[in-house]
Amino acid sequence: MDFVSIRIITADVARLVGFYERALAVRAQWATEDFAELRPAGATLAIAGTRTVPLFAPGSARPAANQSVITEFLVDDVDRVALDLAGFVTDVVAGPTTMPWGNRSLLFRDPDGNLVNFFTPVTPAARAKFTR
Repeated sequence: MDFVSIRIITADVARLVGFYERALAVRAQWATEDFAELRPAGATLAIAGTRTVPLFAPGSARPAANQSVITEFLVDDVDRVALDLAGFVTDVVAGPTTMPWGNRSLLFRDPDGNLVNFFTPVTPAARAKFTR
């Protein structure tokens, strides 16, 4: 089995795609006006509109209702990224903080309220987990 992507359901696909294009510094690949994918190294973030939900199962997903998932992205320098995103990301939950497990993390919310974590491993053990 291969893990392929995370999909976010939103009521405003263009707005959320634009946010992630800026935050991730990658361009989206649009399949339809209701579906786009962003492909930073190592992952695919799919963004789909509410009109796609009934194709799977009506009522199975609601936009802007996530309270348990954090989407995470490994970045080279989280402190520099935090400075780059200052003024653009308006809902910072926690500024760059070094976690007990050795990652330095920037936690914020996207326009739909989904939690996003940009992190940089800073201890030898944490760096060893993410050596490319």
